[in-house]
Amino acid sequence: MESIQNQTVAVGIDDMAAYIPKIYLPIEALARERNLEYAKLSKGLGLEAMSVADAHEDVATMAANAVLDLMEKNRLRPQDVGRIYMGTESSVDGSKPMASYVLDMLSQYFEAQHGPDCFLHCDVVDLTFACIGAVDALQNTLDWVKGGENRTGIVVGSDNAKYELGSGGEYTQGAGAVALLVRRNPRLIAIGDAWGVATRSVHDFFKPLRIASKESLLLEALRLAGKNPQAAREALGKLANLAPNGGVLTSSEAHVSIHKETPVFDGPYSNACYQERIREALEHFAPQAGYDIKTEAISRHWSKLVFHLPYAFQARRMFPEIYLMEAKAAGTWPGLARENRLQEPVRESFPDTETFEKAYAGFLRAISKTEAYQVFVREKIEAGERASSLVGNLYTSSIFLSLMSILEAACTEGQELEGHLLGFFSYGSGSKSKVFEGELQPGWREAAQRFQLAPRLSRRTAIDYYTYEQLHRGQAADSTLPVQGEFFLKEVCREKGIREGARTYGWKEKESAPV
Repeated sequence: MESIQNQTVAVGIDDMAAYIPKIYLPIEALARERNLEYAKLSKGLGLEAMSVADAHEDVATMAANAVLDLMEKNRLRPQDVGRIYMGTESSVDGSKPMASYVLDMLSQYFEAQHGPDCFLHCDVVDLTFACIGAVDALQNTLDWVKGGENRTGIVVGSDNAKYELGSGGEYTQGAGAVALLVRRNPRLIAIGDAWGVATRSVHDFFKPLRIASKESLLLEALRLAGKNPQAAREALGKLANLAPNGGVLTSSEAHVSIHKETPVFDGPYSNACYQERIREALEHFAPQAGYDIKTEAISRHWSKLVFHLPYAFQARRMFPEIYLMEAKAAGTWPGLARENRLQEPVRESFPDTETFEKAYAGFLRAISKTEAYQVFVREKIEAGERASSLVGNLYTSSIFLSLMSILEAACTEGQELEGHLLGFFSYGSGSKSKVFEGELQPGWREAAQRFQLAPRLSRRTAIDYYTYEQLHRGQAADSTLPVQGEFFLKEVCREKGIREGARTYGWKEKESAPV
């Protein structure tokens, strides 16, 4: 294969910075409250803790904090940054991008030194496709950087992965942001030109506008209050004669649209879509990159595999199908099957599709338990799971947290990875996968040593279940920890009119330690 360094211009990730909230809920505390077996969550899914956004935090503050960290450690001036492209599926505005709020916060911070218009010529936008949005932003920004001299772009993924209390997704929650500095001749990793894509429109996980009639809302409120439902019809009659004034019930629409932070999802179906899309994207990627997927195991070219991780052990549980495909291509499957007494199910031997699929799923699980596969996981996947176990799902920045985890672990363990290739498997529900590869550069270790990801995670504060639930419900009046050395949400305007819903943010300096 031709090295990606033979590109006319090498572009990629020059540096990275993560912002993870300073509080977390131990998974053991959640398991105890929900009467779940903690061992199944910790040993089965790899879950140990979930990061929790404090009362003053949202996706914009987390993104701004990550971008500021990236800029300061690289001594970037606002005028140096041509774009800040943000991947998120947690936007709180259907029109104004969250990246524009990030720009506002950064402008406030740098105004004293660089003037009020220091980011005037910086392009910002949100890209949304569930968990793959930040990867889309990265691909777009790589092309932009390659297209001109001295271009510097920042990509940031930021999300609050929130599920309904007591739902099947609750224990996978997390919150945080990861920012990437994208440049020519990067210090960290150069990204190749080959991108495999697989897209299908499905409903495995989505956040629709829920529609409710005004009558149903009134009836529900009256039932909860123990009142006569007839009052709802009387109220509707009055509403029909009122001029619209911007209120929820006094609007001109007959129905009310409700956007909730929590998704509608089908976990098993989403896992199946993840598994299918990454395989299809790999098949699309291979010929572009000069690989023959029919005769070789492509993963052998990659020292590490970097995945989107909805939960820490997702990749190791979803990859056996590709592992099987590669073993067949490389000719190692017959020996592996004999050694482990594995027999692949044949569709014609089963009375229906459902029975066959159940048997095939069991067959893939059996592959995942083999010693050969366990060695594969330890060598290529496990290091990327470590941060996810302590943080939870970050949606759009999950794959980049995995990359940081891999590189920081390699530094700690003294691994020499210069010139090594990494394979990336991204996924976004709805659904789309992109597969690409990157080559670690001579400066990768210097950049990765400054991540300080593990030390930062170790300094967080554990909260109890009650505090978590208050924050989850939006009922916490005050932040759990003092706001200092970070951006924060000042206010959401509640008054009706041209400022209704407008969000304002500020910066709070870190308090000096007492002398």
